Formats: sequence, C-alpha cells, structure tokens
Amino acid sequence: MNQATLTGSPGVIAALQNRFAAESMALVYRFALILLIALALATLTEGFSATNNILNVLRQASLIFLLAAGLTLVILSGGFDLSVAANLTLSACLAAGVMKSGGSPLLGASVAIACGASVGLLNGLAVTLLRLPPFLATYGMLWILQGLAFHYMGGNEIYGFLPEFRALGTGFFLGVPIPVYLMVAVLIACTVLTHGLNYGRELYAIGANPVAARLSGIPVLKRQIMVYIISGLTAGVAALVYLARVNAADSGIGEPLLLPAIAAVLIGGTSLFGGVGSLFRTVLGAIILAMVINGMNLLNVHSTWQPLVVGVVLLAAVLLDLIGGGRRERIG
Repeated sequence: MNQATLTGSPGVIAALQNRFAAESMALVYRFALILLIALALATLTEGFSATNNILNVLRQASLIFLLAAGLTLVILSGGFDLSVAANLTLSACLAAGVMKSGGSPLLGASVAIACGASVGLLNGLAVTLLRLPPFLATYGMLWILQGLAFHYMGGNEIYGFLPEFRALGTGFFLGVPIPVYLMVAVLIACTVLTHGLNYGRELYAIGANPVAARLSGIPVLKRQIMVYIISGLTAGVAALVYLARVNAADSGIGEPLLLPAIAAVLIGGTSLFGGVGSLFRTVLGAIILAMVINGMNLLNVHSTWQPLVVGVVLLAAVLLDLIGGGRRERIG
C-alpha cells in the first residue's frame, strides 16, 4: 500500500485532522485529571508530594504501562489480548529458572523476551489463520500459559537474583528509577511506530474498518500477527522488570496485573472497538491509575474499597471521552 492511499485523498486528510483534534482534547482531559488528583492528594495527605513517593508512583506506572503498551496496539487494530499477564507469568518463571540454574541475566532476559514473542505469535496465528475471535483466542491462551507456569514451577518459588539483574526493577539512574527510562523508551518506540510509519496508520485503518483496509491493499493478516507479537514482546519486558523488582517468581506472579493493564488502556481513552487511541493516552492512564492506588494507600483506604474507586475513575475518564466526542472519531 503506498503513501498516497493513506494520506493523499482529501477525505483521509480531513479524517486525520479530526483524529488529531480529538487526540489533543483527550490528552488535555487526562492532564487535567492528573492535576486534579495530584492537588487533592497533596491536600489530603502529607506524603504524596514527597520526591520519593512521586518516584514510586512513576515506578508503578511504568510497570503498568509496559504491560499495557502492546495491549494498546492490539486494541487499536481491533483485537484484544487477555493473555498479557499470563504471558508475563510464564516469561518471568522461565527467566527465573534459567538464572537460578546458573544462566546469566542476559540469557534469562533473552528467554523471557523469546517466550513473550512466541506467545504473541501463537495468538496472532490463532486470530488470523484459525479465525478465532480475539477475546476467545487469548482467553484460551491465558489458561494454557497459566497451566504451563503451574507445571513448570511445581508449586515452588524461585527467588534471590543477582544485584545487576535486580537493578532493572529497583535501580536508579540520575535519581530516576530505571523502569521509568524503559517506559519512556517503549513510549517513544511505539509512538514512532504508530505515528511515524505507514504501519501505524495501517493499524488505525484496520481497527476502524478491517474490510475497507483489506480492500485498500493493506495486508491485514500480517499486520495483525505482528501486533500480537509486539504485545508479547512488551509482556516479556514487563516480566523482567517485575521479576527484578519483587526478586521472586511463582506461578501466580502476573495475575494481579491483568486488570490494571486493561484499566490503564481504558482510562487512557483507547476505544475497545479499535481505531481510536494512542500510547500517549495509555501512559497517562497508567499514571492516573498509579496515582489513585498510591493515594488510597496513603489515605488508608481499605483494600475492599479500592476496586470501587478505580472503577469510578475509569468511568469518569470514559465519560470525558463521550462528552468530548473522542470515541466517535474514526479514520474514514
């Protein structure tokens, strides 16, 4: 598909301009929400505005974003990936096993990345070649990966890794947590992918209307397979960061991360119907979610009430999109 097909016609150019306007408004809403939450928590708590706490919020947001980044791309293309957290679990367990058996951190990292990408490839093939609905294909993969992790770990826990590996999750560089640098690097790479290359524009087109995208010459199946591989890669990276942070792996390590990853995408305003959203939205959604969770902990909100508060924040973000028309915009 040539450049003119995507950007040459007046109708497509107008649609891109509309998308840019909607994207800008969505980002403004989320920056405003971050400011309001920050002001509220700074007023209600003593420790929220402390430098160490702000860095802790960013560290938590970076983990959520690393897992949600690939998921965002899949959703933009009209798909879904429920297996990202289970992918993280198996990748972390395999990496932990390699390192505890004498393998280097580099070898362990390679295993985690390879595992993540392989799972993404299988998801992509299930959705494209087997024509399974993305929700069902990745939900089935979730159970398969959980079963493999349970079998591999045998009910045991692997812990105690080398300091140079642990620095990936707990270290600092120039006073900033290393996971934050990884978050920025992934954000830049995915933004270049989605906004600087034809591939990204094709993803938006596929998410908006896969039939029209195929008729216009876009290799839809290849693009869908690749986006699931990317989702698997980011899950593998998140696995390494989380493993280095908690310094232990077990067969349930990733279970608590699935819903926060999905919530970050939704709070960021990416449409579950595809074709609308961005990685910038997701990173802001991850920061909002991390701020809310951190604030509730500082306010000693009981854990049974915390999901309710997160749900309210999620619905508020969606409502802002509906008011601003962010969900209605599509590439035509």
